[in-house]
Amino acid sequence: MKIAVIGQSLFGQEVYCHLRKEGYEVVGVFTVPDKNGKADPLGLEAEKDGVPVFKFPRWREKGQALPDVVAKYQALGAELNVLPFCSQFIPMEVINAPRHGSIIYHPSLLPRHRGASAINWTLIHGDKKGGFTVFWADDGLDTGDLLLQRECEILPDDTVSTLYNRFLFPEGIKGMVQAVRLIAEGRAPRVPQPEEGATYEGIQKKETAKINWEQPAEAIHNWIRGNDKVPGAWTEACGQKLTFFNSTLNTAGLVPEGEALPIPGAHRPGVVTKAGLILFGNDDRMLLVKNIQLEDGKMIPASHFFRGEDSSALELTEAELVTMEGVRSAWKRILPNVLEVEDSTDFFKSGAASVDVVRLVEEVKELCDGVELENEDVYMATTFKDFIQLLVRKLRGDDKESECIIDYVEKAVNKLTLRMPHQLFIGGTFVDAEGAKTYETINPTDGSVICQVSLAQVSDVDKAVAAAKDAFENGLWGKISARDRGRLLYRLADLMEQHQEELATIEALDAGAVYTLALKTHVGMSIQTFRYFAGWCDKIQGSTIPINQARPNRNLTLTRKEPIGVESGHTPEPQEPSVLSRQNMAQSSGLGVDVRVKGLMPLHPSTSETTLTPLPRLLPSAGSLVGQRLSDHPDVRKIGFTGSTEVGKHIMKSCALSNVKKVSLELGGKSPLIIFADCDLSKAVQMGMSSVFFNKGENCIAAGRLFVEDSIHDQFVQKVVEEVKKMKIGNPLDRDTNHGPQNHQAHLRKLIEYCQRGVKEGATLVCGGNQVPRPGFFFEPTVFTDVEDHMFIAKEESFGPVMVISRFADGDMDTVLSRANATEFGLASGVFTRDIGKALYVSDKLEAGTVFINTYNKTDVAAPFGGFKQSGFGKDLGEAALNEYLRVKTVTFEY
Repeated sequence: MKIAVIGQSLFGQEVYCHLRKEGYEVVGVFTVPDKNGKADPLGLEAEKDGVPVFKFPRWREKGQALPDVVAKYQALGAELNVLPFCSQFIPMEVINAPRHGSIIYHPSLLPRHRGASAINWTLIHGDKKGGFTVFWADDGLDTGDLLLQRECEILPDDTVSTLYNRFLFPEGIKGMVQAVRLIAEGRAPRVPQPEEGATYEGIQKKETAKINWEQPAEAIHNWIRGNDKVPGAWTEACGQKLTFFNSTLNTAGLVPEGEALPIPGAHRPGVVTKAGLILFGNDDRMLLVKNIQLEDGKMIPASHFFRGEDSSALELTEAELVTMEGVRSAWKRILPNVLEVEDSTDFFKSGAASVDVVRLVEEVKELCDGVELENEDVYMATTFKDFIQLLVRKLRGDDKESECIIDYVEKAVNKLTLRMPHQLFIGGTFVDAEGAKTYETINPTDGSVICQVSLAQVSDVDKAVAAAKDAFENGLWGKISARDRGRLLYRLADLMEQHQEELATIEALDAGAVYTLALKTHVGMSIQTFRYFAGWCDKIQGSTIPINQARPNRNLTLTRKEPIGVESGHTPEPQEPSVLSRQNMAQSSGLGVDVRVKGLMPLHPSTSETTLTPLPRLLPSAGSLVGQRLSDHPDVRKIGFTGSTEVGKHIMKSCALSNVKKVSLELGGKSPLIIFADCDLSKAVQMGMSSVFFNKGENCIAAGRLFVEDSIHDQFVQKVVEEVKKMKIGNPLDRDTNHGPQNHQAHLRKLIEYCQRGVKEGATLVCGGNQVPRPGFFFEPTVFTDVEDHMFIAKEESFGPVMVISRFADGDMDTVLSRANATEFGLASGVFTRDIGKALYVSDKLEAGTVFINTYNKTDVAAPFGGFKQSGFGKDLGEAALNEYLRVKTVTFEY
C-alpha cells in the first residue's frame, strides 16, 4: 500500500519510521517549512531515506486549494493519507484523493475535547480517563468516523507533558501503525461519532490561561496542570504576572506556615513554605505549587519566592563593592587574555582550567578572611556577576540551605538507637507517596512490624525520574571534576564505615541477616565497593584511533566514554537489598541516576549518596507497579535488575518496546558444585556448607546442586549432617547465631512446598525440611540426597537453606560436567579437587559466569560478576561493570 505521510514533529517521524519497518511504501512526506534554518524531524528522516519531501507553506488560499500543490500531491499516487501530527489545514481535494481516504490522530477520546488543545482540556476538566483517537478525516473539526481508540488512566498530578510522554506519544504511534494495518487488511471500522458527550473548548492561549480563584482547590489544580508547561496558568500578585507550574493536591503533612503571598481575587492569601507555595480554593482545601515563573521569564522554586537573591540581584554595600573589585582583580590575574572583566564574563569560556578554579578559590578565601568557598561553587556560578552574588550571600550568611526535614522511626536495638527514614526520597526531599500509600515492613525474626514505609505509586516514579533527569543534565555532580567526585565517594565510604554497626543492625532487623555477617559482608562489601569505584572516577578514558587520511588533510579520531543517563536499579526483597542497591550506586561512577525499588533506606541521606547524583531517588514499592513504569519510562536509559528469570524477560520486553533502553540482568541460578574424591574433604565439607547455607541460603550464587563423587558420597553427607546439627538457629543479632530467619513469610512457605515436593518425587530428606517451631520465619537447614536429574529440586532454585546432593560415578568427569551444564542457568559454579589439570579442565567446560576452585562465595569488588544463559547478562563489579553505565562516542576531526 502506497502511503503519503502529512505531518510534523518527532511523533510524525516515529510514525513514518514504523510504517516503513512494517513494509509499507511511503511515496511522499509533506511537512512544514524549515524554521530558523532548522528542518522538521519528519522531513529530515524522510530525506535520509530518499523519500520525496514537500514543505508547502500552505495548501490553500482564500479558501481554495492551490492547484500546483494538489497536482504535486496527486502525482505520487498515494492510496492512503496518514496524518500523525498535522498543524496545517489540508483541503478536501487531498483528504478524499486516495482510494482508502485519510486517517488522522487526535489526542483525546472523541467526541470529547475536539479541537487543538485537547490534552489541556482533558486535564482542566479533571477527566479520570484520557487517551487518543485515530479517525477518518472529513471536512469537520475532528468529527470524522472513528477507526480506533485507546484509553488510559489520568493520574492526579499528570501534566500535558507527562500524559503525552507516558501514553499519548508511545501508544499513539502504535495506534497509528495498527490503524494502517487494519486498513491494509480490509478490517478497519468506520464508526460515526456520537454527538452525545461532544465538547469543543478552543485553543488554550496565554491570555486566556489566567486563574479563576472562585472555584475549589481541585479545579484550580486542574487548571494549573492543564496549562503546564504551555501556555502556563498565571495570576497577578506582588505587582507582576506570576505563572505557576508543578501543582499537586498531595499536601498530606503540610502545614501552611510561612510568609503570606496576597493574591487578588483568591479566597485566601497563598503561603510560601519550605515545600513550595500553598494555595487555597474557595472550599478552603490546599494545593501546592513547586515552581513559579517570574514576569521576566526566570523560573524559580516556589519556596524561594521571597528570597531577594533568588529573584533579583543583591544590592551591595560599600564594603562589598570594595570586595567585588578585589575579586575582579583576581579574575584579571587568572584570565590574562581578558581585557576587561565584566558582569557577563564567563570564567571557563574565558579560558580557565581546573587549576584556575583552585587558585580562584584560594585567592578569594585569603581576600575574604577564610570565607567557606568550594571548587563546586565556581562551577555553579561561572559568570562574574553570579560569582559575586554567590560570594556576597556567603559573606552575609544567607546561603545556608534549608535543613532536610526527615521523619524518622526510632528504635532501640542492639544497644543502638536507630533512626530510620521511611518516606520516599525524591529531588533531595523526603516525601509521602501519592495518596499517602504505605506498606508494612516486617521483622522476619518475630513477625512484628518495623514501621510503615511509603509505597511509591506510578506518579511518584514520574517525579523521581524527572528529578533524576534534571540532576543528570543540570546538576552539580556532572559539572565538578571526576577527581572531586572520587573524593566525595571516598568520604561517603568513610561515613558508612563510621555508621557500619547501625547499618548492619538495620540489615539484621529488616532482612534477617546475621549481624556479624552483615557487618562483614552486607555493609563491609558495600564500603569496599564505594572505595573501589571512587578510584575509577578519574580513570574513565577514551582512546585515539588511526583512520585513513584524506590527503592533503589529516584526521584525528578519538572516542569518549560518556554516562548513559538516568538509570534504574531494581533490587529484590529476599536478597541483601543494601548490598545490591549500594553496589549498583557505587559502580555507576558518576554516570547516571539510580532509582531503588524496594527496601528500607538506612540512616540519613548523607549515607545514601551515590556516584550517580548527589541525591538518589529511593522508591520502595511493588515491582509490578513501580518497576513496570520504570521499564516503560522514556527518560530512563538503563535498567539494572536482580531477580527472577521470568521477570527479567518481561523487563527486557518492556525496555525494547519503550525506548530500547540498555539492560543488565542478574537472574535465577542453579549453580553446580562438583566435589571429586581427590579433594580436601574437610575443606570441601566446610565450603560446601557455606555454598548453601550462607545468609540462610538467600544468596544468588548459592550452590543449587552438589555433585559428589560416589566413593566419598556417604562420608561427605555424614560430615555435613554433623555440622548442620551444630548450627545455632536464632536471633540474628545474637553474636553466636549461625542461621537467621528467611526474609519474609511468603518465601518461607515456598521453601516448605519445595521440600515437600522433593520428598514426593522420591529424594531422601536427610535432615531439616520444616519451619522451626518458634516465632518468626525460621526454616531448618535442610539436606536432600538421592536426587535424580529429572526431579524438581534438581532443576529449580530454592533460594533458601536447602542442600541438594546427587552422586556421580567415580572417574566419570565428562558425564558429571554434562549433568552440571544441563540447566538454562549459568550464574556461578564450583569444583573441589587437588588435581590442577582436572580443575582447569572443569573450569573451562562449566557454563557459568563465575567458577570457584577449592573455595566458594569468594567474590571481590574488583572481580567482574555476572551470569551466562538465562542467568542474565552484563557485569557487576570490577572494571567491566563500568561499561554497563557508559556509552562510547566517536569524534573525528579533519585538519
